[in-house]
Amino acid sequence: MEKKEIRRKMIEMRDTLPKDIIEEKSRVIQEKLYELNYYKKAKNIMFYVNTRNEVRTLDAIKKSIYLGKKVFVPKVINKCDMLAVRIKNLDELKQGHFGILEPVSGEIINPKELEAVVIPGVAFDKRGCRLGYGGGYYDRFLQNLKADAIKIALAFEFQILDELPKEEYDILMDIIITEKRIYFINKKDQYYLEEVY
Repeated sequence: MEKKEIRRKMIEMRDTLPKDIIEEKSRVIQEKLYELNYYKKAKNIMFYVNTRNEVRTLDAIKKSIYLGKKVFVPKVINKCDMLAVRIKNLDELKQGHFGILEPVSGEIINPKELEAVVIPGVAFDKRGCRLGYGGGYYDRFLQNLKADAIKIALAFEFQILDELPKEEYDILMDIIITEKRIYFINKKDQYYLEEVY
């Protein structure tokens, strides 16, 4: 299938999930995230702010701030680009582009200073390929990370496909966390290795 058709079908499937199922699966996914050494060690971490039926991130953002991490979230600045802006509590988020909560202002970090980025997507494959919403914001942003920054995708298990169409500019995920397992694509870790396909 072409990307457009995969995107349509996956969003349709995700949008039919009941709210209580989304909340429970998201809780499990977040607990797996907290156990990763990469998460524990990261001092500067970027999260997406969930919208619609994406894996929830607000609790993880709150916990990370509580743990003393510097937490950054996306702020869209034009039709092509976004910045990573620091927040110190969720009250700093207001509805922005595409109806997604984003900071009005705050400290902007150079992407090369981020140690971990938590990334949304419509679908992923077992090679680490990601299918987004088609705007290319994350593709452009992730190109500016330092080489050892960890790219962690959060997804529901049904969003993991055997193979997605791959473009030469696609940035691969290092780790994908679902409610069922953790996929280590380009990284190894002592946790959950028995759950990897």
